[in-house]
Amino acid sequence: MLKEYLEAGKIVGTFGVLGEVRILPWSDSPDFLRGFSRVFIDGKEYKLLRTRVHKGMALALIEGFANPEDAMVLKNKTVMIARADAALPEGRVFVEDLIGLPVFDLRRGRVIGKLAEVMNLPAGDVYRVAGEKGDILIPAVPAFLRGADPEKGEIRVETIEGMGDED
Repeated sequence: MLKEYLEAGKIVGTFGVLGEVRILPWSDSPDFLRGFSRVFIDGKEYKLLRTRVHKGMALALIEGFANPEDAMVLKNKTVMIARADAALPEGRVFVEDLIGLPVFDLRRGRVIGKLAEVMNLPAGDVYRVAGEKGDILIPAVPAFLRGADPEKGEIRVETIEGMGDED
């Protein structure tokens, strides 16, 4: 079952004299957070008065926090968004919905493990699949990824010989 709320980032500090918070985004781009009028922190809904991007961070002015001292209480808090508020382009999914799903390898004809993590590395994302004999690292590129469907509860990949726990 898909979660109603999704983790969108972490507040890492304040910015300026107005009480804006700096949010380290857990999405493809900090621009993603600009599309929301509300967020949830510790289960409480907050209105976003303004969101902008600065040096890879989302800067947000949150209603009820008028200065840096007030906003500092939010440092290290996780920012959540409501799934209903988010719209993804066709064919895109939230990484959070993929974690824990079984990974089926088309070449081997079987499940090789569960997706444990999506590592965001400089050269691109890499799926870390926890298999019976250890972790299998799979570059998140079309050559290996054949599909992901959180609603069906599956990720399909096609590995090459030597990648991971061979039979």
